[in-house]
Amino acid sequence: MPVKLSHRDLGGQLNPTLIVLHGLMGASRNWQTLGREISSQYHVIALDLRNHGSSPHSAEMTYDSMAKDVVAWMDSLGIEQAILLGHSMGGKVAMVAACHYPKRFSKLILVDIAPKNYFWPAHRAEFAAMKALNLTTLNSRLEAEVSLEKDIPSLALRKFLLTNLERTNDGTWKWIVNLEVISSAVSHLESNPLTSSDQYLGPTCFIIGGKSDYVKKEDESLIRAIFPLTQIITLPKAGHNPHMDSKDEFLKAVLTFTEQTKS
Repeated sequence: MPVKLSHRDLGGQLNPTLIVLHGLMGASRNWQTLGREISSQYHVIALDLRNHGSSPHSAEMTYDSMAKDVVAWMDSLGIEQAILLGHSMGGKVAMVAACHYPKRFSKLILVDIAPKNYFWPAHRAEFAAMKALNLTTLNSRLEAEVSLEKDIPSLALRKFLLTNLERTNDGTWKWIVNLEVISSAVSHLESNPLTSSDQYLGPTCFIIGGKSDYVKKEDESLIRAIFPLTQIITLPKAGHNPHMDSKDEFLKAVLTFTEQTKS
């Protein structure tokens, strides 16, 4: 059963629609700056996937259910077709949506993710640390940041994860992500959501971080088997978040690809 997704309209309302799907533990807010720059050419709408951001929580956390959420959201707004951009987990959602509902997506942009199985032990450690945080005695976000330091040494990662921590009206704290369901679903989220019969024949662009190990040279044949009309662009100085690490180059890659593939 689809859930009613929350979204953030980043501008460009008179332009063709481009939908953005965030990564694991992210939200539409992560794409505000870049989305507004893309809105010079496209109507950019960033979604909160289920169990993330302001979207509803659900006990079901599968790629098929998340893809159905996206299409149901498009139906609710009368969006017949759009360009679909997805990062990491959102990229896997985008792959499923494009393969299962190809007429709804004119182009596909996949950011530092491949159609394959992954194993993310770091995420398991992060989820455990987040669940161990005692929210009932927590006084501040800074206190939470310090408490997580032992298990999550990266300051940037701690700050990113803590964007999901909010103070309630009564002064207590809560995770806005559905931490229990997401952590329980991590094995599924790591898996390849596509089968050998899946294929998307529309123009596709993979934008890869040169310093990331999420997409490797040997993945190219698998990518092209499922997405035969693929361009692969590597941003050498970027890690797993090329839209943040190399923002200007990422923006250029998106706009060049979409302009080159205009029908």
